[in-house]
Amino acid sequence: MKNHNYGFATRAIHTGNAADKETGAIKRPITLANSFVLPDDPTDLNWSSAGGSLYTRNGGPNQQYLQERLASLEGGEDCVVLASGVAALSGLFFSLLKSGDHIIFSSITYIAVYRLLNELFNNKFNIETSLIDTSDIAAIEAAIRPNTKLIHIETPGNPTICINDIAAIANLAHKNGALLSVDNTFASPYNQRPVELGADFSVESLTKYINGHGDALGGAIIGKKQYLDVVRAQAQVNLGGVIAPFNAWLIMRGVATLPLRMRQHNENALKVARFLESRSEVRFVAYPGLESHPSHALAKKQMSGFGGTLAFGLHTDHNGHNQFVSRLQVITSAVSLGHDASLIVFFGENDERMYLFPKEFHGGFFRFSVGLEDAEDIIRDLEEALGGR
Repeated sequence: MKNHNYGFATRAIHTGNAADKETGAIKRPITLANSFVLPDDPTDLNWSSAGGSLYTRNGGPNQQYLQERLASLEGGEDCVVLASGVAALSGLFFSLLKSGDHIIFSSITYIAVYRLLNELFNNKFNIETSLIDTSDIAAIEAAIRPNTKLIHIETPGNPTICINDIAAIANLAHKNGALLSVDNTFASPYNQRPVELGADFSVESLTKYINGHGDALGGAIIGKKQYLDVVRAQAQVNLGGVIAPFNAWLIMRGVATLPLRMRQHNENALKVARFLESRSEVRFVAYPGLESHPSHALAKKQMSGFGGTLAFGLHTDHNGHNQFVSRLQVITSAVSLGHDASLIVFFGENDERMYLFPKEFHGGFFRFSVGLEDAEDIIRDLEEALGGR
């Protein structure tokens, strides 16, 4: 597709796609081959190079098409797609950091990132880590050291739906010679584009909203080519975190409807959040689209929509939360988020990060990924479960 200033929805459908030259099919096919024909004289081939069609671990067609589309939607120069969101995160950290470096990361963060940085990277690779409330700019500034290489944040954060100021943190990082990576999974590029706000990297779990159908794993890093060439060579080729062609094809299909799905997720989640906030059984609701959210103004500034995931707690104990879930009919108790179906998961006091969460989250709470069902049916399901039916 020519480089015109097309809108988001147009690019979500057309970027990376073209008619298949062999068959004339208007959708590119799944290329399941794991090896490709070599040139007549392969003497000068770099067998460990990334990209091109040599061996699927080096890069395959479906992966390349998806990378084109995501880079366009995120407003980035380049994209690397890997096997999962965690593969993308660990691949980025592994490729950027070396022994003796220091990384600052958010105290509200995905459990795999918490373990990667709080346990694995510092214990095995001698990388210094600081766990910081990154909603507090002064706290980040105080934590910066001469060897700080990277600041990593999530916004909205998993699972408390906290909001970080991407532009302000990017300015602080760059002023001190560090890079900024942002996990953008909860927002998706439809609602928020960190690279356009100054971040060096936007990281997405493609498994969630971008795929949107709960049937494929994938992860992506979007940013400048000079860094992503290193990630592609190290995390993809040398560590083998390559995405399967079928998963890349499924996610490519899912991206086409991302704008439509996110509009509905945004609309449904706001209706559900307002309903929950009105109920006496509900202890708190955390959703950046609510005026009661402490970072509502910041969310309005850097997001075009507030996403489909919220958190809430009930005035009850652990058993009461479990009983509430057992009465749900439309909403499914399951991990993950961003599916077409509504998903809910309970976080109890045994969660190892609970001490890092704000006080209202103590005592247990739900992370609720509001799906694409009719909002009235989701609300009725919640209402009946709250009422004990």
